[in-house]
Amino acid sequence: MIQKLIVIARNTFTEAIRQPVYFVIIAFALFLFVMSPSVTMYTLDEDIKLLREIGLSTLFLSGLFIAIFSATGAVTEEIETRTITTVLSKPIGRPTFLVGKFLGITAAVALAHYICTIALLMIIRHGVLESVSDTHDWPVIVTALVVLTVTLLVTAFLNYTYDWPFGATGIVNLAILSTLGIFFLTVVDKEWKLNPAENHIELFEIYGSILLFMAVIIIVALAVMFSTRMNLVLTLVCCTSAFLIGLISDYMFGRFAETALWAKVGKVIVPNFQVFWISDAIYEGAAVPARYLLIGVVYAVLYSAGILMLAIAFFQKRQVG
Repeated sequence: MIQKLIVIARNTFTEAIRQPVYFVIIAFALFLFVMSPSVTMYTLDEDIKLLREIGLSTLFLSGLFIAIFSATGAVTEEIETRTITTVLSKPIGRPTFLVGKFLGITAAVALAHYICTIALLMIIRHGVLESVSDTHDWPVIVTALVVLTVTLLVTAFLNYTYDWPFGATGIVNLAILSTLGIFFLTVVDKEWKLNPAENHIELFEIYGSILLFMAVIIIVALAVMFSTRMNLVLTLVCCTSAFLIGLISDYMFGRFAETALWAKVGKVIVPNFQVFWISDAIYEGAAVPARYLLIGVVYAVLYSAGILMLAIAFFQKRQVG
């Protein structure tokens, strides 16, 4: 069973990163990261705070759309084209199939989230030019340009020589080279000197990224559940609606939970995405404690597991033949 699960997850991951929309979303997210310091340049003393919020928002939304499109491509298309009948005709149970799909999509989302997190760390490291006396962080700029250039050259070579898919190969190469790039920036300061103490890479962004990834995992579970019964458009609408309602869960349900039964039920059923959003900590200058991070991870894992079990129950009754 474990081997079958791994095979399905690996194939799903490969199919997900080969989708053109996967590459386009990551490329557009990286473009927004590059532009964000310019957008936040004229906000007086709130520059770096707004830069953090825009960066985390971009990180979250890119994961949201990748999760939805990957889930529908992995589940809905196989049901509509009836290729799923070939898989299920083998000794593979529906729970194994669905869990494998979930793990493969989660891995694809994790890869995209990792690349975007490194881009977020780079732009936060560079910061915003708040005055004419501020200078560019050239190690960040040069490192980013080298990573992108080498990625394009290596990917083009592998695509031309071995006919490897350009998008998927480029994403994997970008992940590897950006890892080397961010490692270089952790030990080099703004003056090109070995000075890890002045790398300006903080745990705040890393904790924020982990929390947002937990929220995206919930979106993946919801997308998988909805895609077992709905098409792409309805899955997108339902996931987006769940995301928006989850952002205001405390306002809609939390304030009535002590007196109204419907509010108690809604607070339990609707995912509270406000738990994973640290906007208040950004503007108040507060740190995110490790205990809060642990609570967010546990909440996401338990909620995703519950949604996944519900998805399996829905999928058991779905006619696929």
